[in-house]
Amino acid sequence: MTATAFDVIVAGVGGMGAQTCLRLAERGQRVLGLERFDIPHTFGSSHGFNRIIRLAYFEHPSYVPLLRRSYELWRDLQRRADEQLLFVTGSMDIGPAGSAVVSGSLASCRQHDLAHELLDAAEVMRRFPGYNLPADYEAVLQPDGGFVASERAIVAGVNLAMDNGAVIRAREPLIDYAPIAGGGVRVRTSKGIYEAGRLILAAGAWIGDHVPRLSSTAVPERQVLGWFRPKAPADFRLGSFPVSNLKCDLGHFYQFPEWHVPGFKIGLYHHLQETGSADDLSRDPTPADEAVLREGLRRFFPEADGDCLALRACLFTNTPDEHFIVDTLPDFAEVVVASPCSGHGYKFAAVMGEILADLAMGRQPAFDLSLFRMGRFGGA
Repeated sequence: MTATAFDVIVAGVGGMGAQTCLRLAERGQRVLGLERFDIPHTFGSSHGFNRIIRLAYFEHPSYVPLLRRSYELWRDLQRRADEQLLFVTGSMDIGPAGSAVVSGSLASCRQHDLAHELLDAAEVMRRFPGYNLPADYEAVLQPDGGFVASERAIVAGVNLAMDNGAVIRAREPLIDYAPIAGGGVRVRTSKGIYEAGRLILAAGAWIGDHVPRLSSTAVPERQVLGWFRPKAPADFRLGSFPVSNLKCDLGHFYQFPEWHVPGFKIGLYHHLQETGSADDLSRDPTPADEAVLREGLRRFFPEADGDCLALRACLFTNTPDEHFIVDTLPDFAEVVVASPCSGHGYKFAAVMGEILADLAMGRQPAFDLSLFRMGRFGGA
């Protein structure tokens, strides 16, 4: 095998890339992390201060073992960084009785023996007065849910990775990569050419630019998050309000208690259904962005329907089935693909760092990754 300057190159030092650099570096690997923007930055999928983490996973019960390990690793990271990164608030999955979000959450709780309660709408509003739910709605309350301080966790991961010898370079985008005769990968960036035994592509919304077979499968979508001043602030503060997912006829809203910056935080999956290339989608919020979030506030959180305090755009990258892609390239086994995550991946970044390090080092990960294989879409 051709001599290499690095054992592993990680392209993209965001949520997953930062944790991957850390895991590789602490295993003694020579690691180069390449980020096209700053570390952290506000052009991708991990900004906006925090991201939800939850064990009652309505999307698929097979995510729960990954989440249990992720919780362990987030706690370990915050201990090592000497900074709280994981905040436990409890989580609720809310929708009409018998709806997919409620039944899916219950299925995960029952299959994995998770503590939980099934609450009717009246009980939800009694315990958490910030909610205004129709009488036929239900909620699965799981006490371990909460949020991760997403940007600070990237910073913590990168700092610890560098402390362990990783080389991290910002403002150096990946241009292309190619196989080396005899094995390995040659990587070209805006500033130089590097060689490594393995390349991990953790490029988020730019993954289709680097893996052509995913250009129509991994679709970037513009999202906008809003922070609004509550009329009854006590009902929406950390300690009084859980993180939650609420599915209704308007769509799928997700919510956070007030934390770090002023305002109640709310988002809507598939927001205005704006898709396109990561470089072309606008990061500038508009009145239309605020309007769709206001619909959810007025209907379900009327006491949070106050002044708008902030709007921030980010990108989700969605697959057709909204599950992740974690795999090696079928025709180039030295390249590991990690992403897209369809808007629900950040909470897994800690455990994915371990998994991607395993794949890059030729080890068998401890988890079943069959749900995330690239070939499930056909022709890949």
